[in-house]
Amino acid sequence: MIKKSKKKWNLDYSFLEKKGYKMFASKLNLNSEKSAKAFKVFFNNLRKEASETKQASYLLVKYLKEGKLSKKEEKQLKLQFYDVLKIMGVGIPFFMIPGASVLVPFLLKLSTKLGVDIIPTSFKKDED
Repeated sequence: MIKKSKKKWNLDYSFLEKKGYKMFASKLNLNSEKSAKAFKVFFNNLRKEASETKQASYLLVKYLKEGKLSKKEEKQLKLQFYDVLKIMGVGIPFFMIPGASVLVPFLLKLSTKLGVDIIPTSFKKDED
């Protein structure tokens, strides 16, 4: 589905057309560079989040075996636990509830206005 060539991604959206999402596939094809970049960023962030969750699982096992963690390890475990809860709170309804894909952007905007952080750290832009 993804063909790599000279640092550019060429995505084939024909699988979406076959599943009945012709309009969506045509929009993605019209904006192929932007959509490819968005998919690349999303999957890189997802990979990073998975790696952080794996590291947190090692810390949890260490805590269960030894009964203690350093302050830094404890903070890392807490942050990752919060990220997992955020993913469950925003990500799971996105796939489970019909029409949630329309509501998620509004939910993100509302949470920002209210000062509530619902985006996992891997999906935030670096402020550097």
